[in-house]
Amino acid sequence: MADEKDRQEIIVAEFHKKIKEAFEVFDHESNNTVDVREIGTIIRSLGCCPTEGELHDLIAEVEEEEPTGYIRFEKFLPVMTEMLLERRYRPIPEDVLLRAFEVLDSAKRGFLTKDELIKYMTEEGAPHSEMAALENLPRKGPLGKTM
Repeated sequence: MADEKDRQEIIVAEFHKKIKEAFEVFDHESNNTVDVREIGTIIRSLGCCPTEGELHDLIAEVEEEEPTGYIRFEKFLPVMTEMLLERRYRPIPEDVLLRAFEVLDSAKRGFLTKDELIKYMTEEGAPHSEMAALENLPRKGPLGKTM
C-alpha cells in the first residue's frame, strides 16, 4: 500500500516538474503567469490534445473571476496535473491518423499538395477560411527548413 502511494507521489512530482518547465517557456516576465493565448500550446506540449471547445472550458476553469488575459501557475498546476493523471485528451493514435491521411491521398503519392490541403480545410468538415488554413500549414524558412 505504501509502495503504491510512494509511486503515485513520484508520478505527481514528475508531472509537476514537466508542467512547470512547459509553463516557464511562456512566462516571459518570470512572474508565474502566461498569456491566456499560450495555454493551448502549453497543454499540447504536455501531450494532451483537447478540442477547441474543451480548451475554452479549461481556460474558463483556470482563469481569474475577472479575466485579466493571463493565467496564474498556481491555478493551472492542479488542473493540468489532474488532466495528466486521468490521461484526458490523449492524441489520436498514429494508425488512425495514417488511415485518415490515406483516405485524403487517393492518388497514393504519400503526400498532399498545398492546394489539396487548402481545399480539404476550406471545403470539408468544419470550415476554415483560406487564411486560417494557410496559417496551419508549416512555413519554410531559410534553406528550405520548416519553421
